[in-house]
Amino acid sequence: MLNSTEFILLHTTRYGEQSIILHTLSKEYGRKGFFVKSIPRRSATSLLFPLSILEADIVENGKSRLITARNPVSRHPLMSIRNDIRKTAISMFISEVLYRVVKEGMSDPELYAMCEKDILLLDALEADFSNFHIYFLMELANVLGFGPEPADLEPFLGEHTSLAARFMSLPVPEAMLVPMSGETRNEIAGELLKYMEYHTESAINVNSLKVLHEIFRTE
Repeated sequence: MLNSTEFILLHTTRYGEQSIILHTLSKEYGRKGFFVKSIPRRSATSLLFPLSILEADIVENGKSRLITARNPVSRHPLMSIRNDIRKTAISMFISEVLYRVVKEGMSDPELYAMCEKDILLLDALEADFSNFHIYFLMELANVLGFGPEPADLEPFLGEHTSLAARFMSLPVPEAMLVPMSGETRNEIAGELLKYMEYHTESAINVNSLKVLHEIFRTE
């Protein structure tokens, strides 16, 4: 069976010398790994980027657990994310969070729609996006059914709860302008991950949070 599917790339794993597994999120398959026999080096550089939105022909084979993706192509260039090191760092963080939080086989069209919207929004923002990963974490928690309400977050955020409550009450453009030091932003992100760990009952080790902290330390 062959059908064309759009998906968001979260992570890649080498499979043999030339093949790879694309760990993806899509409407049809949810969180799923697709086998790709080979991608030319030049194409791989532009396609295999955190949060790339791709489209490929999906081939299911009842004799194998591996589902093959053929002829992957980019649906959106996302040039702003690729060319801005700050946006690249945010995209790496978001893709790692999704890879850690969303379990294999979990399917939720609303989650996919939210992620696609946020990726395109991040790409479109021209300035004032240092708070974007905080916005994403709160929206992700909401879509996954974890709230969040200020009272739920207080055991995790402590003195930052009122700031988070203000952040959640604002539309996106204004939320991006809420003043936070790099240290405060990092602490809130870390505690929101702990909040999700509590609700998923599993460890969420996101290494790229350290990279974000370094990049946005002075903003």
